[in-house]
Amino acid sequence: MLSANGKNGDQQHNKEQEEEEVVVVVQLHDEGGAFSLLAPVTGGISGRSGLYDKPLLCCGCGIGWFSFLMGFAFPPLWYFATVLYIGNYYKKDPRERPGLAASAIAALICSVAAIIFLLIVILS
Repeated sequence: MLSANGKNGDQQHNKEQEEEEVVVVVQLHDEGGAFSLLAPVTGGISGRSGLYDKPLLCCGCGIGWFSFLMGFAFPPLWYFATVLYIGNYYKKDPRERPGLAASAIAALICSVAAIIFLLIVILS
């Protein structure tokens, strides 16, 4: 790739070298001096596991969703989950929040339906 003046060929050669450069990402962890290429250290930093590595209670679906599903057979479970939701139980594990909220909404709908039913029975 040499040209008559020599400079053009060098510029083309430099451009080809720049295009062939490979970037390697290295993750460094302060604790223990562990490092890895393109992937986190297995087992977490210093062997600790993360918050989301543990499975949820009640068959892996969490207390909230378990209460929501079982509430169709035994509605007081919705009220139990509502108490957990109001008591900020989901701060222990944020993955519990949607199920607890669904149970609270189901408890509200159940309460409204029960009040309407009682009013109809009493007034008729």
